[in-house]
Amino acid sequence: MQQILPAEIAPPVGAYSHGIVVSGNGQWLHIAGQIGVDASGQLCTGFEAQARQAWANLIAVLHSCGMDASHLVKVNSFLVDEAHLPLLGPVRQGFLKDARPASTLVIVKALARPEWWFEVDAVAFKPE
Repeated sequence: MQQILPAEIAPPVGAYSHGIVVSGNGQWLHIAGQIGVDASGQLCTGFEAQARQAWANLIAVLHSCGMDASHLVKVNSFLVDEAHLPLLGPVRQGFLKDARPASTLVIVKALARPEWWFEVDAVAFKPE
């Protein structure tokens, strides 16, 4: 995988890449939206706890396929409250480490259930 950071446009404003090029054979993984529900089915309390659990769930899906955050190509994050934006960066960075997938962050009116404050989905690629 190769990060795309064109000199003709401004650098990313956060920990992401403008694009990722994937070449060759390998395994693609499309990860459904993950929310802040733990393995017992309990919704975590508070935005940070929900975001942390959603990211932990996403990483668990990656690990179940022999992948990690370095294999992420694209990440989409959804927040329902703009006030939570400053809290998301440190949580996200704790899971991504040095990975810089192409990323989109959207503040939405609501998620599928009103008690959900954060959701994240992703696409990953593992070369053969």
